[in-house]
Amino acid sequence: QVQLVESGGGLVQPGGSLRLSCAASGMLFRIATMGWYRQAPGKQREWVASVTSGRNTAYTDSVKGRFAISRDNAKNTVYLQMNSLKPEDTAVYYCHTGAASGDYWGQGTQVTVSS
Repeated sequence: QVQLVESGGGLVQPGGSLRLSCAASGMLFRIATMGWYRQAPGKQREWVASVTSGRNTAYTDSVKGRFAISRDNAKNTVYLQMNSLKPEDTAVYYCHTGAASGDYWGQGTQVTVSS
């Protein structure tokens, strides 16, 4: 059974940094494409970043140059390093992976950017 557990969210001032982690289990992590999504209050969930098994990365335009996704296959963990955070980055951040058996999501971790 696939499980994704996020951690690392919190309250940070504008311009600050946070690193989110997502620990995966019950899957062949090293071959999976992993992604981060976010959902702000009153808005639809949106894709933020992805990393493939070959470590190719992609980002939504609003976070390019500020966020970095990475993976550690030895720890079955994917990270999202978030720098130069803005109030509009405030959201619940979710880890995601897709498989033939369906889509899997973590429970989410809250990121709040506020002074």
